Amino acid sequence: MILIGMFDSPFVRRVAVSMHLLDLPFEHRNWSVGKDFDQIRRYNPLGRVPTLVLDDGESLIESAAILDYLDELAGPQRALLPRSGSARRDALHLMSIAVGAAEKGVLQLYERAFRPPDKRHPPWVGRCRLQMHAGLEELEHLSAERGEGRWLTDDHLTQADVTVNCVFSFLCQALDAEAGAPREFAHLRALNRRCEALPAFQAARLDFVAPTG
Repeated sequence: MILIGMFDSPFVRRVAVSMHLLDLPFEHRNWSVGKDFDQIRRYNPLGRVPTLVLDDGESLIESAAILDYLDELAGPQRALLPRSGSARRDALHLMSIAVGAAEKGVLQLYERAFRPPDKRHPPWVGRCRLQMHAGLEELEHLSAERGEGRWLTDDHLTQADVTVNCVFSFLCQALDAEAGAPREFAHLRALNRRCEALPAFQAARLDFVAPTG
């Protein structure tokens, strides 16, 4: 399989980390949605990442759909998203908040990268940052409820941990998300240290590169 996209995207990175955790080999195309847009569109008409090209040439797009396929491929005993019940609902809840915070971060970056300075709208950027911080605050609260040194929804690492950490790492590197935040993200920081020590995360290291048009 071929994974298209740079690891500075939390959506690409959560797919890559998941593939490493599930021992699913892949080739990585480190393509940018900016300079490699036309190449990406050969596999995804939207020119977006992540895109996963399967062995038969079929392309899967959008990270949630890709993760669902990977869990199916790995089988129910190894799948990263809990199969049912409160653990599954809790994981999906955490993932939804994290993805929402990431999207608000991406909007801030795009405002900076693609809009001329005199056309930027500070109230809109401020609103996006407020929403980003609100998402991180909720994730911090839910992480604190689980307790120090515990995974977010189960006794073992799940997709909730993968997604939340990939988003938190991205927002801290790309937007210095902890600066000006209403509270400290101590529990998210602890989760981050725990995750980043694992080989699967180290194999898909985040080195943020600011987007350009």
